[in-house]
Amino acid sequence: MTQINLRSRRAYAFWALCAITTTSLPAQTFTSLWSFNGKDGANPFGTLVQAANGRLYGTTIRLGFYGDGTAFKITTDGSLNNLHNFCAQAGCPDGAEPEGLVLAANGDLYGVTYFGGASHVGNFYQLTPTGGVTPLYSFCSQSACPQHPEAGLIQGTYGDFYGVTQSGGDFNGGFVYKITPSGSLTTLYSFCSQKGCADGEVPVASLIQAVDGNFYGTTSSGGAYGHGTVFSISSGGLLTTIYSFCSQTACTDGSDPVAALVQSTDGSFYGTTYYGGTTNLGTVFRITPSGTFTTLHSFCSENSCTDGEGSWAQLIQATDGNFYGATYTGGVNGGGTIFDMSPDGALTTLYSFCAQASCADGQTVYAGLVQDTDGSFYGTTYSGGNYGFGTVFRLSVGLAPFVTTLPGLGNPGSTIRILGTNLTGATGVTFNGASASFTVLGPTEITATVPAGATTGTVQVVTPTGTLSSNVAFRVR
Repeated sequence: MTQINLRSRRAYAFWALCAITTTSLPAQTFTSLWSFNGKDGANPFGTLVQAANGRLYGTTIRLGFYGDGTAFKITTDGSLNNLHNFCAQAGCPDGAEPEGLVLAANGDLYGVTYFGGASHVGNFYQLTPTGGVTPLYSFCSQSACPQHPEAGLIQGTYGDFYGVTQSGGDFNGGFVYKITPSGSLTTLYSFCSQKGCADGEVPVASLIQAVDGNFYGTTSSGGAYGHGTVFSISSGGLLTTIYSFCSQTACTDGSDPVAALVQSTDGSFYGTTYYGGTTNLGTVFRITPSGTFTTLHSFCSENSCTDGEGSWAQLIQATDGNFYGATYTGGVNGGGTIFDMSPDGALTTLYSFCAQASCADGQTVYAGLVQDTDGSFYGTTYSGGNYGFGTVFRLSVGLAPFVTTLPGLGNPGSTIRILGTNLTGATGVTFNGASASFTVLGPTEITATVPAGATTGTVQVVTPTGTLSSNVAFRVR
């Protein structure tokens, strides 16, 4: 079994203090917001999450008070608070090495840890915006049980969470599982159940739920050629292998995908691979739900790999329709890159890490970017910064503010949250043109009732400074 395990790549660095530095480039501005110093955690891993209070939440997998990582929140101007230090009690019932967070419809955050829990193979927990942690489920240690969730969770349409583990299961090839907000777990699928692991094995990337209601993901190995797959799975556990990587000579289509997919507004999925491509340093690809596959870019296609090498980070489709992502190494300075790519595959390198002395701006990006409702992108580096333990950064490319809904679908009469910036004084909310009743709770949050007769489409909020539109369509059931 080929097993890509990020932990074999993780290393410590030196302690430091935070600093804010700014580098201006044509059409974009990069800002280092925070350098981790060890006491506040080290090596941030999961993608940041914007909560209803406007703060960004994230986790580190190392150090903190007890050595096993932290949960933190940070403002968009760089003020960070350490909310929780994992392994605070003997036996680590709260978990150890957290893998990232997901914002749930109730406004709380949920996550999983790689270690800790009753059997020390991971747990599932709830985190309030103020920092209260409640352990809800401990993954088990038997071979047929889910173990070591290395991917974060997503919340499905009907409120349950879905995730994967890289090991455990009937064939020790990993699991797809469902877990309720109260901590009741159901295993949906055990990988490597087919001859030669043709169904894939070792999933290490989060799932996504597509507009068809099914979940889509990748395995880092297995498949028809042993180099990973793209799959879909129903909420009832019916799995379909859509594509097996390395189907082309020399794996020019890519191999070993370790990043989550993203579904485009055109219905196709976009993703990256860790290896393969024309230089064997990773690719960006597009695949339709039916399995039509297109390689869009092979990394290290430019002199000295200035476009980057390999990608662990999930792509996101921003409000301009382009995809934004990051590579873990390469670029002009060798510390990785941030890039944007058009849907047809035209890639532009926006920033190369290690542009500052001793990589004070950070290096090695494993987590995907998040586009905040202020229009800018925020992310973390795994290492670098003033003390080598990683950073939080912002990249602004001039995109306008917008709003997002929580959840992204609902029935007429249901109450949803609308998140944004500078919402105070809002005078109107519409769902695809239908006026809705609403209450402004603060500058970053509105509650609104889905109006009768509303149809799937854009949510808009009229504010004193202009009209803000949702980044994706709100779906009316």
